[in-house]
Amino acid sequence: MPREAKDITEGELAVLQVLWDRGTPASIRQLTETLYPRNTAAHYGTVQKQLERLEGKGFVRRDRSLFVHLFSPAVDRDALVGRRVDAVVDKLCGGSLAPVISHLLRAPKLTDEERRKLRALINSDEREGA
Repeated sequence: MPREAKDITEGELAVLQVLWDRGTPASIRQLTETLYPRNTAAHYGTVQKQLERLEGKGFVRRDRSLFVHLFSPAVDRDALVGRRVDAVVDKLCGGSLAPVISHLLRAPKLTDEERRKLRALINSDEREGA
């Protein structure tokens, strides 16, 4: 059985989301203060460990040129979303996107504007021969 690509935990995802939302590199202290407003030494240690794991998995980069190391995402949000959707499609739908797209188009959370954008995207791909 092929080995699955490394994934991230919910805690690691929370750290990545802060980095994506910031748009600029952040120190462990800055991330800890955002994630845990009543931060403690234990929270700092948790974020530090999560960053080490994310770096090891290739999801964040560390700038070691300064005294305080700064972290930035090595993967963008869309890439991670795509990877997770691909995994769900493979596991639950046998590789077929049709059930997922069908579900998305019927989802009550989908706004009319989002529906229009999805339809336009599908139509543009059909015209381009994709």
